Amino acid sequence: MARFSCDTAIPHDRPSAAADRLVAAAEPYGLSFVREGDGLAASGAFGRLALTVGADALHLRAEADDRGLLERLRASVGEQLVGLLGEDVAIVWTGDVETGPLFADFREIRVAAVRDLTPRLRRVTFRGRDLGRFATADNLHVRLYLPPAGLETPSWPRPGPDGRPLWPEPDRRPAVRYYTLRRIDAAAGELDIDFVLHADDTQSDGGHPGGAPNGAPGADFARRARPGDLCGMSGPCGLGIRPAPWYLLAGDETALPAIARILEELPADARGIALIEVEDAADELPLQAPAGVSVHWLHRRDAGSAGPLVEAVRALTLPSDPAAPFAWVACEFDDLAVLRDHLRGRGIDRDRLLTVAYWRRTPPAASSDRRTSA
Repeated sequence: MARFSCDTAIPHDRPSAAADRLVAAAEPYGLSFVREGDGLAASGAFGRLALTVGADALHLRAEADDRGLLERLRASVGEQLVGLLGEDVAIVWTGDVETGPLFADFREIRVAAVRDLTPRLRRVTFRGRDLGRFATADNLHVRLYLPPAGLETPSWPRPGPDGRPLWPEPDRRPAVRYYTLRRIDAAAGELDIDFVLHADDTQSDGGHPGGAPNGAPGADFARRARPGDLCGMSGPCGLGIRPAPWYLLAGDETALPAIARILEELPADARGIALIEVEDAADELPLQAPAGVSVHWLHRRDAGSAGPLVEAVRALTLPSDPAAPFAWVACEFDDLAVLRDHLRGRGIDRDRLLTVAYWRRTPPAASSDRRTSA
């Protein structure tokens, strides 16, 4: 039985239709509802969500083993409900609900050291307290909250009464980016995060090699980082790999920290291949990999206009047993779509394929501003 839970009832003149829309919206995120008694329920990495349809309201119950996971589930449900039913929807949670100054899975961390691994990859070592929840191989990533430059006392998002985060005013609002925890020593209160240094940044793991028009907060933070600098962190999030007879790890330099960590944590008898696209030989790093996993570096500078990662995966000979491979792929959004379709067409089903878009050549359409706290 889950340790933490909360409930809400959403007034609606057509609650059954609202439930159908919520179920459909959850499917792309891997949350599939099944019939359970008089209602529907779905379980995932964050916990369990149950919904029942009343005469004039949609009833929801969120459950999790961890308060931070419950907060994340509640916030996600709140965002979905507002997106489906509008900003005026009334969401009031009861149960294990707190609206304190910070989320339960949020930590402040400070820069302890900075060093360059390659001309385009910088490692920042942070120190913080109570990092035990982040020391897991099941979730490789965290959200970093990067304060605006020159802000002596950063402001952080806090829980709102409807579960969604309340954000600081725009001039104090931190930029949020997803990064891989390259190394963590919870007992020592220390962790490493590797940042790709480039002109522009959009999404995760230090952004991407090409550049995009909407700023580079991750790379900018890493360039100016000095011991004592403060930022925020929450999570963990982002799934790792599953046990398999054979592994395919494929990504560009934005995925290099994750691939390096996965290789180190594979069992000694693991078999497979890692394909890593970088600009040139100067971006290669010594990696620890099991003897049965070969590591291949792909250089964009030598490949002309073609994407060497896409071509290398397409040319790859997979094991003859279609149930053998587990594929972990992370790269640019459009390239990822091509590789996902290719691997699915080669017989790797959803349960043995984990794909993550770490950046986009063309940024998505701008969304509405996040709410700000009063």
